[in-house]
Amino acid sequence: MTFRIDKSKELYKEDLRNALDVKNIERLKGKKVLITGATGLIGVCMIDALMSLGGVSVVAVGRDKGRAKERLGEYFDNRLFSFLEQDVTEPFPDDLTVDYVIPAASNTHPLAYSKYPVETMMVNLKGAENALKLSVRCGAVVLYPSTVEVYGNAVTSDDVFDEGYTGHLNLSTSRSSYPESKRASEAMCLSYISEYGAKVRIVRLCRVFGPTMLESDSKVASQFVKNVLAGENIVLKSEGNQYFSYVYVADAVSAMLYVMLNGEDGEAYNISSKDCDVHLKDLAGICAEINGGHVVFDLPSDVERKGYSIAVNAITDNSKLLSAGWKPKYNIEDAIRRTVEILR
Repeated sequence: MTFRIDKSKELYKEDLRNALDVKNIERLKGKKVLITGATGLIGVCMIDALMSLGGVSVVAVGRDKGRAKERLGEYFDNRLFSFLEQDVTEPFPDDLTVDYVIPAASNTHPLAYSKYPVETMMVNLKGAENALKLSVRCGAVVLYPSTVEVYGNAVTSDDVFDEGYTGHLNLSTSRSSYPESKRASEAMCLSYISEYGAKVRIVRLCRVFGPTMLESDSKVASQFVKNVLAGENIVLKSEGNQYFSYVYVADAVSAMLYVMLNGEDGEAYNISSKDCDVHLKDLAGICAEINGGHVVFDLPSDVERKGYSIAVNAITDNSKLLSAGWKPKYNIEDAIRRTVEILR
């Protein structure tokens, strides 16, 4: 099931304009961009933004054409849009030619890590490999979406993750299927640059949320938003002391486009916003205030717990991207309220 996002709402149109407020965005006119994970949180917002820009050809890749029509149906009669129904673990057609590749397909929420750790790894690894092979064949630029989780767990509570940070790794559970396959995929990107001359820029996303999320999304921010929409109390499955970096999806798309158009090959850039660094209990409180409800505590099930990160602090330093010229536009309160209003 998916949320029925109202894309006609002015708030969402404003989000798309902000996502496109990027240096050299006009370079995309006349180009073709392939995006896997087309029906996901980031994929939908990215495609909506590019289609609203105009003059950009979009190849959306997904496993389910029916879901794609639910999420992106307004574009299926547009000559600048095409949908490729295939699994990203399979090679792309030999005759496919594009200018940019964004391999955004991934299991990115705890329940998926818990139930499908093998599939989580293979989607990341084969998805990266097939995107890189396509880019080498046709000379395309790859924007690889990685994750804050490649840094491991913070060594001390005061640590902030810059692009050179390495923390403690936890390989003792299947939960590592996600961060370790992302880490290996980054290594694959650098290997393709070294061996084949591939053009690859890497972004490391913190926790992303926004109105294009799927209803099946089990990430905590998405669960809080669902509580708000249902008029329920906010359910917190811990004491809420975790301190994480979050980013609104429109800011995430903006930063991704900025790096794709202005970043350097072989470099990684953290995507986050200091105005969205928040303790989990405070995030719950913001949602409860919107809802007029309360924060309640509920222990997670065994299945849920298996997919949860054990990280207590995961704050990313975005100064590298800020120095390159990008700026986020949303704080945490505004981002949560916009998400609820667009979905309400």
